[in-house]
Amino acid sequence: MPSINLTASATSLLAGLLARRFSAGELLEATFARIDALNPTLNAIVAQDRAAARAMAAESDRRIAAGEARPLEGLPITIKDAFDVAGLPSSGGLPAYKDRVPAEDAAAVARLRAAGVVIIGKTIVPVFSGDFQSYNPAHGIANNPWNAEYSPGGSSGGAAVAVATGMAAFELGSDLGSSIRWPAQACGVLGLKTSWGLVSTWGAVPPPPERRTARNVDLMVAGPIARYAEDLDLVLPVLAGPRDAHVAGPALAAPRHAKAKGLRVAVWASEPFAPVTREVSEAVREAGRRLAAAGALVDEAARPGFRFTEAYEVYALLNHAVVAYGLPPKVRARIQAQAAKFAPGDLSHQALQARGARMTPGLYQQIHQRRLALKRQWARFFQNYDVLLCPPAPVGAQKHDHLPDFHARRLDIDGVERPYLDFLCWASLATGADLPALAIPVGPSQAGMPLGVQVIAPMGEDRSAIAVGAMLEQLGGGYRVPPAAA
Repeated sequence: MPSINLTASATSLLAGLLARRFSAGELLEATFARIDALNPTLNAIVAQDRAAARAMAAESDRRIAAGEARPLEGLPITIKDAFDVAGLPSSGGLPAYKDRVPAEDAAAVARLRAAGVVIIGKTIVPVFSGDFQSYNPAHGIANNPWNAEYSPGGSSGGAAVAVATGMAAFELGSDLGSSIRWPAQACGVLGLKTSWGLVSTWGAVPPPPERRTARNVDLMVAGPIARYAEDLDLVLPVLAGPRDAHVAGPALAAPRHAKAKGLRVAVWASEPFAPVTREVSEAVREAGRRLAAAGALVDEAARPGFRFTEAYEVYALLNHAVVAYGLPPKVRARIQAQAAKFAPGDLSHQALQARGARMTPGLYQQIHQRRLALKRQWARFFQNYDVLLCPPAPVGAQKHDHLPDFHARRLDIDGVERPYLDFLCWASLATGADLPALAIPVGPSQAGMPLGVQVIAPMGEDRSAIAVGAMLEQLGGGYRVPPAAA
């Protein structure tokens, strides 16, 4: 069997397949060997169907030989267990669904399958994709490939591990509260939260399978996780589009800039309402300095015309409403009952969770109008700036913490305790306004764990965020092979 670098870019692996330097079958078997070597320790992949994968690889080899290769022909991938995959257990991290095997792919999975990928299996998620770590009673605990004492993040934690270690060429993740961006930071890969509505989320959990809607759930997106920016550009056109995999997606806007010279960059590295560690803030500023040295116009004082607290409150109320919609009625009622304890302007996580769970049509309409105002402010901002750099999360990778009560968990911000749900704060800026945002590594922390930056771009201009990611790769950032895969 030829030697294959499984942590090379998916783009270069595809080129190797099309040039017939190795076959899809050989690439798949090498990937299986990697999974067998690493997954027992990392526990990222929780379901596989190797016979089906081998059949897909054989079909890919037939198509390549016949000159009929599809856009992603023969690339072996895993799928986050939040998405339905026909013929594979699709639990959403819920023990009650552990043995649930759907007959139909989620919409985004169908688009990938139609593009020729080889689907190996499913990657672990927390229960209902509702945590910033990846573990659940049905499948156990996933470990970070940089240090097994740390979590890979969540909810796309298993996905980020699979990509970081070469157990998948790329992955399909979902993001409601930084579920793509935070694991990308924790594991040192690239994760793209797409513009809302660009990729269909039909067939994803949340909501639970029996409560699905034809329309994409508010705030939630599907997007790719990859090792290199060029892979995001490769995969995004396949994912973009409606539920019907055979209907082409929209034309994706070209990046505003292909090179750093002239790129207009705003840097929002810290915020009193949403504290971050010095290391996290410094990584954001370092990304700005590298772009400035390459010719970008960088402004650390520029801000959109709204208060962070306004953006966060609007996002958090809607996010908690989305999550509560899929909860068992008794659990939802218990959360709703807490709302009376809090003042109307209370921005604590408990207060926002309770108020969001009690979402009424009237409150939803108020939130909708406030979101429109935020979007208008973002649009004005992006007339003068091309992207905004900010933290992906308040901290770098965290050690495992499985206290049952989220509100009892704490983050250490340079010696000051902060609530665990502060993970939502920096997610809120892009998600609440439906904007695309890319998490990309900048460099290591003092503990040797990855640190990154979040690149927020204008609505519908996902490729501008990817282009800035490519610039940062050229300037010394980007993916590095973690110790577990070295």
